[in-house]
Amino acid sequence: MNQPQTPEYPRWAEKYISLVGDNVITTLAAQATDFPNFMRGLQAKADYAYAPGKWTIKELLGHMIDTERVLVYRLMCIARGEKASLPGFDEDNYVAHAHFSQSELADLAEEFGLLRKANLFLIKSLNKEELNRKGVANDLEISVRAIVFVLAGHVIHHQKIIEERYL
Repeated sequence: MNQPQTPEYPRWAEKYISLVGDNVITTLAAQATDFPNFMRGLQAKADYAYAPGKWTIKELLGHMIDTERVLVYRLMCIARGEKASLPGFDEDNYVAHAHFSQSELADLAEEFGLLRKANLFLIKSLNKEELNRKGVANDLEISVRAIVFVLAGHVIHHQKIIEERYL
C-alpha cells in the first residue's frame, strides 16, 4: 500500500505517516507482537514518568490502546461511507479518566497486541475504493488509508519517546 498523499490527511497526521514505509501491513502486523514484547520488558519502570505531569509507562500504553480504538472506529466509519463528522478526543482527559495505573503492564501489553491483531482483519478486508475513501474526523478530512498509516506511525512515535525519555 502506497503512502497517502498530503491532500488525504490533516497536518497533525504528517508526523506519524512520515515514519512509515510503503509496507504498512507488514509494519502493523509486526507491531502486534514486537511492541507488546518491548513493553513487557519495561516492567521495572511501569509506574515511572520521566517528568512531573507526564504519563507513566502504563498510562502511555493505555493512551496507545485508546488511540488505536478511536482511530480504528474512525477508519471503519469512513470505510463504510459515514457522512457525519466524527468527534475528536482529548487524550489527556481519556488517560485521566482511565485506571491504567491499576492494571498490570503485561495485561496492557497483551491487550494492545490482541487489539492490533483484531484490527488487522478489518484493515486487510478493505478494498482500494474503501482505503481511498475520505471522511471527516474532528472537523478535518482524512482518508482511510491515511488512518492506516497513522496507526503504524503512532506506535513508532511512542516507542521512540519511550526509548529517548523513559529508558
